[in-house]
Amino acid sequence: MLLTILILDVALVAWSLHLMQESFHHREFSLMLASILVAISAAAMMVVYFLISTCMTHLTQIFQHSYIYF
Repeated sequence: MLLTILILDVALVAWSLHLMQESFHHREFSLMLASILVAISAAAMMVVYFLISTCMTHLTQIFQHSYIYF
């Protein structure tokens, strides 16, 4: 799962860089804004993945320890 998300994230960053390069070439602010939004979404996706991963690890440990008491 991590590999899939990393590949998708690298693709988003590459697309963001492509949009930024095109915005400099065509002198368009809208493409620059789009590239920034794509880069932010790629970063946010990685943050959410690591938060969910940590949360799931924590919940798994709690459930494993709760079975010991019952």
